[in-house]
Amino acid sequence: MAKLPVTEVVASLAAPHAVRVGLEVVDVEFVREGGQKILRVLIDREGGISLEDCEAMSKALGEDLDRTDPIPFSYCLEVSSPGIERPLKKEQDFRRFAGRLVHCRLYSPLDGKKNFSGVLLGLEGQEILLEDEEAGLVRFPFAEVAGAKLVFAEKGRKGGKHR
Repeated sequence: MAKLPVTEVVASLAAPHAVRVGLEVVDVEFVREGGQKILRVLIDREGGISLEDCEAMSKALGEDLDRTDPIPFSYCLEVSSPGIERPLKKEQDFRRFAGRLVHCRLYSPLDGKKNFSGVLLGLEGQEILLEDEEAGLVRFPFAEVAGAKLVFAEKGRKGGKHR
C-alpha cells in the first residue's frame, strides 16, 4: 500500500476535530522556513475563528500527532486562520466566494496565459467562471487550477470591491 503524503495524513487527523466544533480545515502544508520545519494547519468557519479555536485545534491535533507519530523528526505545529488572502482549495470555496476578487494560477496555459485575476463568478459544473481584469470572461476546469486565493483590495482602489 502506498504511503500517503504527510499533509494528507494530518488533514485526515484534523478533520474530525474540526467538524466536531464547526470548523473547516482549509489547508495543510509542511514547509521549511528559516531552517525550521513547520506543519501549518489553516482552519476557518463562516464568520471567522478565534484564538481559542486555534488553541483547541492545536491541542487536539497535537495529541493525535504525538500518538500516531506520522512525522519522524522534530517540527513546529502551527494552527491559524487562513488570513484575508485565503487559499481556495475545494469546489465549494469557488461557490462560497463568488463575487469576490481572486487570483488563479493554472497548470497549463489557457490562450497563452496561466495567471488570471478578477471577479470570481462561481462554478458551473466542473468549470470555474472568472471575469478576468485583462481577458474578460474566462472558463477553465477546476482540475486545471494549480493554486487560487482571495485577493484583498481596499475600496476605491483598482481591484477594489466589485458589485
